[in-house]
Amino acid sequence: MDSQYVVAHDIKMDLNPRKHLIVIGGGAAGFFCAVNAARLNPLLQVTLLEKNNKVLSKVRVSGGGRCNVTHACFEIDEMIKKYPRGTNFLKKAFHHFFTTDTIRWFEERGVPLKAEPDGRMFPVTDSSQTIIESLIREVNLYQVKVWMNADVQHVKVADGKFTIELSGSRNVEADFICIASGGYNKSTMFEWIREIRHTIDEPFPSLFTFNIPQHPLTELMGISVSDAQVKIIGSKLIERGPLLITHWGLSGPAVLRLSAWGARELAVCGWQFAIAINWLPSFNEINLRDKFQQLRITSPSQKIFNKNAFALPQRLWQFLCEQSGVTENMRWGDLPAKVQYLFIKNLNHYQVTIKGKTTFKEEFVTSGGIKLNEIDPNTMGSKIIPNLYFAGEVMNVDGITGGFNFQHAWTSGWIAAKAIAQSS
Repeated sequence: MDSQYVVAHDIKMDLNPRKHLIVIGGGAAGFFCAVNAARLNPLLQVTLLEKNNKVLSKVRVSGGGRCNVTHACFEIDEMIKKYPRGTNFLKKAFHHFFTTDTIRWFEERGVPLKAEPDGRMFPVTDSSQTIIESLIREVNLYQVKVWMNADVQHVKVADGKFTIELSGSRNVEADFICIASGGYNKSTMFEWIREIRHTIDEPFPSLFTFNIPQHPLTELMGISVSDAQVKIIGSKLIERGPLLITHWGLSGPAVLRLSAWGARELAVCGWQFAIAINWLPSFNEINLRDKFQQLRITSPSQKIFNKNAFALPQRLWQFLCEQSGVTENMRWGDLPAKVQYLFIKNLNHYQVTIKGKTTFKEEFVTSGGIKLNEIDPNTMGSKIIPNLYFAGEVMNVDGITGGFNFQHAWTSGWIAAKAIAQSS
Protein backbone atom coordinates (compact mmCIF):
# COMPACT_ATOMS: atom_id res chain seq x y z
CA MET A 1 0.00 0.00 0.00
CA ASP A 2 1.29 3.47 -0.90
CA SER A 3 1.97 5.66 2.14
CA GLN A 4 -0.24 8.36 0.66
CA TYR A 5 -3.20 6.04 0.97
CA VAL A 6 -2.85 5.11 4.62
CA VAL A 7 -6.29 5.28 6.20
CA ALA A 8 -6.43 8.02 8.80
CA HIS A 9 -8.17 6.73 11.92
CA ASP A 10 -10.16 8.92 14.25
CA ILE A 11 -8.39 9.49 17.53
CA LYS A 12 -10.42 8.28 20.46
CA MET A 13 -9.71 6.54 23.71
CA ASP A 14 -10.71 2.90 23.86
CA LEU A 15 -13.27 1.98 26.49
CA ASN A 16 -10.86 -0.58 27.93
CA PRO A 17 -8.08 0.70 30.18
CA ARG A 18 -5.21 0.12 27.75
CA LYS A 19 -2.28 2.50 28.04
CA HIS A 20 -2.04 4.94 25.15
CA LEU A 21 1.14 5.88 23.29
CA ILE A 22 1.11 8.88 20.97
CA VAL A 23 3.98 9.05 18.49
CA ILE A 24 4.40 12.53 17.01
CA GLY A 25 5.86 12.35 13.51
CA GLY A 26 5.22 10.09 10.52
CA GLY A 27 8.82 9.67 9.38
CA ALA A 28 11.18 6.72 9.67
CA ALA A 29 11.84 7.13 13.41
CA GLY A 30 8.17 7.68 14.25
CA PHE A 31 6.97 4.68 12.28
CA PHE A 32 9.69 2.45 13.69
CA CYS A 33 8.81 3.43 17.24
CA ALA A 34 5.06 3.00 16.67
CA VAL A 35 5.12 -0.42 15.01
CA ASN A 36 7.71 -1.89 17.37
CA ALA A 37 5.96 -0.62 20.50
CA ALA A 38 2.67 -2.11 19.27
CA ARG A 39 4.39 -5.38 18.40
CA LEU A 40 6.30 -5.69 21.67
CA ASN A 41 3.24 -4.93 23.82
CA PRO A 42 -0.09 -5.98 22.27
CA LEU A 43 -1.94 -4.37 25.19
CA LEU A 44 -0.61 -0.93 24.25
CA GLN A 45 -2.80 1.38 22.17
CA VAL A 46 -0.59 3.22 19.68
CA THR A 47 -1.51 6.29 17.65
CA LEU A 48 0.80 8.05 15.20
CA LEU A 49 0.27 11.73 14.36
CA GLU A 50 1.57 13.30 11.13
CA LYS A 51 1.08 17.00 10.49
CA ASN A 52 1.11 16.63 6.69
CA ASN A 53 -1.12 14.65 4.36
CA LYS A 54 1.49 11.96 3.65
CA VAL A 55 3.97 9.94 5.65
CA LEU A 56 7.53 8.62 5.20
CA SER A 57 8.47 11.44 2.80
CA LYS A 58 12.22 11.20 3.39
CA VAL A 59 12.12 7.44 3.00
CA ARG A 60 10.50 7.92 -0.39
CA VAL A 61 13.13 10.29 -1.81
CA SER A 62 16.26 8.95 -0.07
CA GLY A 63 18.97 7.60 -2.33
CA GLY A 64 17.32 8.87 -5.47
CA GLY A 65 14.15 6.95 -4.67
CA ARG A 66 15.97 3.76 -3.66
CA CYS A 67 16.15 4.46 0.12
CA ASN A 68 19.61 4.26 1.63
CA VAL A 69 18.43 2.19 4.62
CA THR A 70 21.70 1.92 6.51
CA HIS A 71 25.45 1.50 6.00
CA ALA A 72 27.48 -1.71 5.87
CA CYS A 73 29.54 -0.82 8.92
CA PHE A 74 29.57 -3.40 11.69
CA GLU A 75 31.92 -1.85 14.25
CA ILE A 76 30.38 0.73 16.57
CA ASP A 77 33.65 2.60 17.05
CA GLU A 78 33.91 3.05 13.27
CA MET A 79 30.22 3.87 12.80
CA ILE A 80 30.14 6.74 15.28
CA LYS A 81 32.90 8.52 13.34
CA LYS A 82 30.27 9.28 10.69
CA TYR A 83 28.24 11.56 12.95
CA PRO A 84 29.36 15.20 13.34
CA ARG A 85 27.02 15.50 16.34
CA GLY A 86 25.92 12.80 18.79
CA THR A 87 29.00 10.57 18.78
CA ASN A 88 29.07 9.68 22.49
CA PHE A 89 25.29 9.39 22.66
CA LEU A 90 25.20 6.94 19.77
CA LYS A 91 28.09 4.91 21.10
CA LYS A 92 25.76 3.85 23.92
CA ALA A 93 22.61 3.62 21.82
CA PHE A 94 24.14 1.41 19.12
CA HIS A 95 24.77 -1.31 21.70
CA HIS A 96 21.00 -1.77 21.86
CA PHE A 97 20.17 -1.71 18.14
CA PHE A 98 22.82 -1.54 15.44
CA THR A 99 23.21 -1.98 11.68
CA THR A 100 23.08 -5.76 11.99
CA ASP A 101 19.74 -5.45 13.79
CA THR A 102 18.35 -3.18 11.08
CA ILE A 103 19.35 -5.62 8.35
CA ARG A 104 17.78 -8.53 10.27
CA TRP A 105 14.59 -6.59 11.06
CA PHE A 106 13.85 -5.88 7.40
CA GLU A 107 14.95 -9.33 6.22
CA GLU A 108 12.55 -10.96 8.68
CA ARG A 109 9.79 -8.99 6.97
CA GLY A 110 10.74 -10.10 3.49
CA VAL A 111 12.90 -7.09 2.60
CA PRO A 112 16.51 -8.18 2.07
CA LEU A 113 19.11 -5.44 1.79
CA LYS A 114 22.23 -5.27 -0.36
CA ALA A 115 25.50 -3.38 0.10
CA GLU A 116 27.09 -1.33 -2.65
CA PRO A 117 30.88 -0.89 -3.00
CA ASP A 118 30.82 2.39 -1.05
CA GLY A 119 28.99 0.74 1.87
CA ARG A 120 25.52 2.18 1.31
CA MET A 121 22.76 -0.38 1.77
CA PHE A 122 19.54 -0.47 -0.23
CA PRO A 123 16.64 -2.88 -0.57
CA VAL A 124 17.38 -5.49 -3.23
CA THR A 125 14.45 -4.08 -5.19
CA ASP A 126 16.22 -0.70 -5.48
CA SER A 127 12.91 0.95 -4.59
CA SER A 128 12.05 2.99 -1.50
CA GLN A 129 8.47 1.81 -1.96
CA THR A 130 9.58 -1.61 -0.70
CA ILE A 131 10.62 -0.08 2.64
CA ILE A 132 7.46 2.02 2.83
CA GLU A 133 5.20 -0.94 2.17
CA SER A 134 6.95 -3.05 4.82
CA LEU A 135 6.33 -0.35 7.44
CA ILE A 136 2.72 0.12 6.33
CA ARG A 137 2.15 -3.63 6.66
CA GLU A 138 3.41 -3.47 10.24
CA VAL A 139 1.05 -0.55 10.96
CA ASN A 140 -1.90 -2.58 9.73
CA LEU A 141 -0.76 -5.83 11.34
CA TYR A 142 -0.45 -4.29 14.80
CA GLN A 143 -3.40 -1.91 14.41
CA VAL A 144 -1.46 1.29 14.85
CA LYS A 145 -3.78 4.24 14.30
CA VAL A 146 -2.51 6.87 11.88
CA TRP A 147 -3.96 10.35 11.84
CA MET A 148 -2.68 12.74 9.19
CA ASN A 149 -3.09 16.52 9.05
CA ALA A 150 -2.61 16.43 12.82
CA ASP A 151 -0.36 19.37 13.66
CA VAL A 152 0.72 19.48 17.32
CA GLN A 153 0.45 22.95 18.85
CA HIS A 154 1.11 22.27 22.53
CA VAL A 155 1.75 19.39 24.92
CA LYS A 156 0.43 19.66 28.48
CA VAL A 157 1.53 17.45 31.37
CA ALA A 158 -0.64 16.94 34.48
CA ASP A 159 -1.12 14.09 36.95
CA GLY A 160 1.10 11.78 34.97
CA LYS A 161 -0.95 12.21 31.79
CA PHE A 162 -0.29 14.09 28.57
CA THR A 163 -2.74 16.21 26.66
CA ILE A 164 -1.74 16.94 23.07
CA GLU A 165 -3.40 20.03 21.64
CA LEU A 166 -3.75 19.90 17.86
CA SER A 167 -4.65 22.51 15.30
CA GLY A 168 -8.37 22.90 14.87
CA SER A 169 -8.96 22.89 18.66
CA ARG A 170 -8.63 19.09 18.89
CA ASN A 171 -7.14 17.36 21.91
CA VAL A 172 -6.00 13.80 22.59
CA GLU A 173 -4.68 12.26 25.80
CA ALA A 174 -1.81 9.84 26.22
CA ASP A 175 0.08 7.92 28.88
CA PHE A 176 3.28 7.99 26.82
CA ILE A 177 4.59 10.29 24.11
CA CYS A 178 7.43 9.74 21.67
CA ILE A 179 8.41 12.91 19.83
CA ALA A 180 9.79 11.97 16.41
CA SER A 181 8.86 15.14 14.58
CA GLY A 182 12.09 15.41 12.59
CA GLY A 183 14.51 18.31 12.38
CA TYR A 184 13.33 21.90 12.29
CA ASN A 185 15.20 24.55 10.35
CA LYS A 186 14.02 27.39 12.60
CA SER A 187 14.53 27.65 16.34
CA THR A 188 10.99 28.99 16.84
CA MET A 189 9.55 25.71 15.55
CA PHE A 190 10.81 23.99 18.71
CA GLU A 191 8.75 26.26 20.95
CA TRP A 192 6.15 23.60 21.81
CA ILE A 193 9.00 21.37 23.02
CA ARG A 194 10.55 24.18 25.04
CA GLU A 195 7.18 24.52 26.78
CA ILE A 196 7.76 21.09 28.33
CA ARG A 197 11.07 22.29 29.76
CA HIS A 198 13.48 20.80 27.23
CA THR A 199 16.43 22.79 25.91
CA ILE A 200 17.28 23.17 22.23
CA ASP A 201 20.66 23.37 20.54
CA GLU A 202 20.10 25.94 17.80
CA PRO A 203 19.40 24.32 14.42
CA PHE A 204 21.59 24.76 11.35
CA PRO A 205 21.28 23.15 7.92
CA SER A 206 23.42 20.10 7.26
CA LEU A 207 23.95 18.05 4.09
CA PHE A 208 23.56 20.94 1.67
CA THR A 209 25.10 21.74 -1.70
CA PHE A 210 27.41 24.66 -2.46
CA ASN A 211 26.18 27.45 -4.72
CA ILE A 212 28.54 29.16 -7.19
CA PRO A 213 26.21 31.50 -9.10
CA GLN A 214 27.42 32.55 -12.57
CA HIS A 215 30.68 30.62 -12.17
CA PRO A 216 31.84 29.13 -15.50
CA LEU A 217 32.20 25.73 -13.84
CA THR A 218 28.39 25.42 -13.78
CA GLU A 219 28.45 25.18 -17.58
CA LEU A 220 29.69 21.62 -16.96
CA MET A 221 26.50 20.68 -15.10
CA GLY A 222 25.91 16.96 -14.97
CA ILE A 223 29.58 16.04 -14.91
CA SER A 224 30.72 13.93 -11.98
CA VAL A 225 34.20 13.07 -10.77
CA SER A 226 34.43 9.76 -8.94
CA ASP A 227 37.28 10.84 -6.67
CA ALA A 228 37.95 14.45 -5.71
CA GLN A 229 39.07 16.25 -2.58
CA VAL A 230 37.38 19.42 -1.35
CA LYS A 231 38.87 21.66 1.34
CA ILE A 232 37.37 24.74 2.93
CA ILE A 233 40.14 27.31 2.79
CA GLY A 234 41.11 28.73 6.17
CA SER A 235 39.82 25.71 8.09
CA LYS A 236 40.70 22.10 8.81
CA LEU A 237 37.57 20.89 7.02
CA ILE A 238 38.41 18.56 4.15
CA GLU A 239 36.57 15.65 2.49
CA ARG A 240 37.31 13.23 -0.32
CA GLY A 241 34.85 11.36 -2.53
CA PRO A 242 32.58 11.71 -5.56
CA LEU A 243 31.87 15.28 -6.69
CA LEU A 244 28.99 16.41 -8.91
CA ILE A 245 28.78 19.66 -10.85
CA THR A 246 25.23 21.02 -11.05
CA HIS A 247 23.60 24.00 -12.71
CA TRP A 248 23.74 25.89 -9.40
CA GLY A 249 27.07 24.67 -8.05
CA LEU A 250 28.66 21.62 -6.44
CA SER A 251 27.10 18.54 -4.88
CA GLY A 252 27.89 14.87 -4.40
CA PRO A 253 29.09 12.94 -1.32
CA ALA A 254 32.31 14.95 -0.85
CA VAL A 255 30.40 18.25 -0.66
CA LEU A 256 27.51 16.90 1.41
CA ARG A 257 29.85 15.36 3.99
CA LEU A 258 31.83 18.59 4.14
CA SER A 259 28.63 20.56 4.77
CA ALA A 260 27.73 18.20 7.62
CA TRP A 261 31.04 18.55 9.42
CA GLY A 262 31.08 22.29 8.85
CA ALA A 263 27.36 22.96 9.41
CA ARG A 264 27.74 25.42 12.28
CA GLU A 265 30.99 27.00 11.11
CA LEU A 266 29.57 27.65 7.64
CA ALA A 267 26.32 29.04 9.05
CA VAL A 268 28.27 31.58 11.09
CA CYS A 269 29.94 32.94 7.95
CA GLY A 270 26.60 33.13 6.17
CA TRP A 271 27.56 30.34 3.74
CA GLN A 272 30.09 32.64 2.08
CA PHE A 273 33.50 30.96 1.90
CA ALA A 274 36.18 29.65 -0.44
CA ILE A 275 37.07 26.08 -1.27
CA ALA A 276 39.96 24.37 -3.03
CA ILE A 277 39.19 21.36 -5.21
CA ASN A 278 41.83 18.72 -5.88
CA TRP A 279 40.56 16.98 -9.00
CA LEU A 280 43.37 14.41 -8.74
CA PRO A 281 43.82 13.62 -5.04
CA SER A 282 45.94 10.55 -5.88
CA PHE A 283 48.63 12.94 -7.13
CA ASN A 284 50.50 15.50 -5.10
CA GLU A 285 52.19 18.45 -6.80
CA ILE A 286 55.51 16.62 -7.17
CA ASN A 287 53.91 13.47 -8.64
CA LEU A 288 51.88 15.58 -11.01
CA ARG A 289 54.92 17.52 -12.18
CA ASP A 290 56.74 14.23 -12.81
CA LYS A 291 53.75 12.93 -14.78
CA PHE A 292 53.73 16.08 -16.91
CA GLN A 293 57.44 15.63 -17.60
CA GLN A 294 56.83 12.03 -18.62
CA LEU A 295 54.09 13.13 -21.04
CA ARG A 296 56.47 15.70 -22.56
CA ILE A 297 58.86 12.84 -23.35
CA THR A 298 56.43 10.07 -24.36
CA SER A 299 53.79 12.14 -26.18
CA PRO A 300 55.51 15.35 -27.32
CA SER A 301 53.45 15.74 -30.50
CA GLN A 302 50.11 14.89 -28.87
CA LYS A 303 47.72 17.81 -28.43
CA ILE A 304 47.05 18.38 -24.73
CA PHE A 305 43.34 18.99 -25.34
CA ASN A 306 43.08 15.49 -26.81
CA LYS A 307 45.51 13.68 -24.50
CA ASN A 308 43.67 13.39 -21.20
CA ALA A 309 46.09 11.22 -19.27
CA PHE A 310 44.27 11.36 -15.91
CA ALA A 311 40.85 9.79 -16.65
CA LEU A 312 39.00 13.02 -15.86
CA PRO A 313 35.78 13.68 -17.78
CA GLN A 314 36.83 15.13 -21.12
CA ARG A 315 34.75 18.30 -20.83
CA LEU A 316 36.23 19.01 -17.39
CA TRP A 317 39.74 18.35 -18.72
CA GLN A 318 39.24 20.84 -21.56
CA PHE A 319 37.72 23.37 -19.14
CA LEU A 320 40.79 23.16 -16.91
CA CYS A 321 42.99 23.45 -19.99
CA GLU A 322 41.26 26.68 -20.94
CA GLN A 323 41.42 27.99 -17.35
CA SER A 324 45.17 27.38 -17.37
CA GLY A 325 45.96 28.98 -20.76
CA VAL A 326 46.34 25.73 -22.70
CA THR A 327 45.22 26.37 -26.27
CA GLU A 328 43.56 23.75 -28.50
CA ASN A 329 46.65 23.29 -30.67
CA MET A 330 49.21 23.26 -27.86
CA ARG A 331 51.23 20.02 -27.68
CA TRP A 332 52.78 18.33 -24.64
CA GLY A 333 56.28 18.94 -25.99
CA ASP A 334 55.60 22.68 -26.32
CA LEU A 335 53.91 23.29 -22.95
CA PRO A 336 55.33 26.57 -21.51
CA ALA A 337 56.59 26.42 -17.93
CA LYS A 338 54.20 29.15 -16.74
CA VAL A 339 51.20 27.42 -18.27
CA GLN A 340 52.28 24.09 -16.80
CA TYR A 341 52.56 25.66 -13.34
CA LEU A 342 49.03 27.08 -13.56
CA PHE A 343 47.66 23.85 -15.01
CA ILE A 344 49.06 21.79 -12.14
CA LYS A 345 47.72 24.30 -9.66
CA ASN A 346 44.22 24.09 -11.18
CA LEU A 347 44.32 20.31 -11.13
CA ASN A 348 45.48 20.15 -7.51
CA HIS A 349 44.13 23.34 -5.98
CA TYR A 350 41.30 24.84 -8.03
CA GLN A 351 39.80 27.66 -5.96
CA VAL A 352 36.10 28.50 -6.04
CA THR A 353 34.18 31.07 -3.99
CA ILE A 354 30.94 29.71 -2.52
CA LYS A 355 28.01 32.10 -2.27
CA GLY A 356 25.19 30.35 -0.48
CA LYS A 357 23.74 26.87 -0.20
CA THR A 358 20.88 24.79 -1.52
CA THR A 359 18.90 22.41 0.65
CA PHE A 360 16.06 20.13 -0.30
CA LYS A 361 13.24 20.08 2.21
CA GLU A 362 12.42 16.38 2.14
CA GLU A 363 15.86 14.86 1.67
CA PHE A 364 18.36 16.79 3.73
CA VAL A 365 18.81 17.13 7.47
CA THR A 366 19.51 19.71 10.12
CA SER A 367 21.98 19.80 12.93
CA GLY A 368 20.72 20.95 16.31
CA GLY A 369 17.70 19.84 18.29
CA ILE A 370 17.00 18.63 21.80
CA LYS A 371 20.11 18.64 23.97
CA LEU A 372 21.40 15.11 24.38
CA ASN A 373 22.28 15.50 28.05
CA GLU A 374 18.52 15.68 28.69
CA ILE A 375 17.90 12.24 27.12
CA ASP A 376 18.85 8.74 28.32
CA PRO A 377 20.54 6.97 25.37
CA ASN A 378 19.59 3.58 26.80
CA THR A 379 15.84 4.30 26.67
CA MET A 380 15.49 7.55 24.64
CA GLY A 381 13.51 8.76 27.64
CA SER A 382 13.45 12.32 28.87
CA LYS A 383 15.44 12.96 32.04
CA ILE A 384 13.04 15.80 32.83
CA ILE A 385 9.54 14.41 32.25
CA PRO A 386 8.61 10.77 32.93
CA ASN A 387 7.06 8.77 30.05
CA LEU A 388 8.28 11.25 27.45
CA TYR A 389 10.58 9.82 24.76
CA PHE A 390 12.36 11.00 21.63
CA ALA A 391 13.44 9.44 18.35
CA GLY A 392 15.21 10.59 15.22
CA GLU A 393 16.34 13.94 13.96
CA VAL A 394 14.50 16.02 16.56
CA MET A 395 17.49 15.27 18.80
CA ASN A 396 20.86 16.93 18.25
CA VAL A 397 22.22 13.98 16.30
CA ASP A 398 23.05 14.02 12.60
CA GLY A 399 25.24 11.95 10.33
CA ILE A 400 26.92 12.40 6.99
CA THR A 401 25.33 11.05 3.83
CA GLY A 402 25.40 7.28 3.32
CA GLY A 403 22.56 5.80 5.38
CA PHE A 404 23.79 7.04 8.75
CA ASN A 405 20.81 9.27 9.52
CA PHE A 406 18.37 6.46 8.81
CA GLN A 407 20.34 4.16 11.09
CA HIS A 408 19.95 6.69 13.88
CA ALA A 409 16.22 6.79 13.15
CA TRP A 410 15.86 3.00 13.36
CA THR A 411 18.04 2.78 16.46
CA SER A 412 16.35 5.54 18.45
CA GLY A 413 12.86 4.46 17.35
CA TRP A 414 13.46 0.88 18.40
CA ILE A 415 15.02 1.78 21.76
CA ALA A 416 12.12 4.11 22.61
CA ALA A 417 9.60 1.45 21.53
CA LYS A 418 11.17 -1.22 23.74
CA ALA A 419 11.36 1.08 26.76
CA ILE A 420 7.72 2.17 26.36
CA ALA A 421 6.51 -1.38 25.78
CA GLN A 422 8.20 -2.54 28.96
CA SER A 423 6.88 0.40 30.99
CA SER A 424 3.24 0.17 29.93
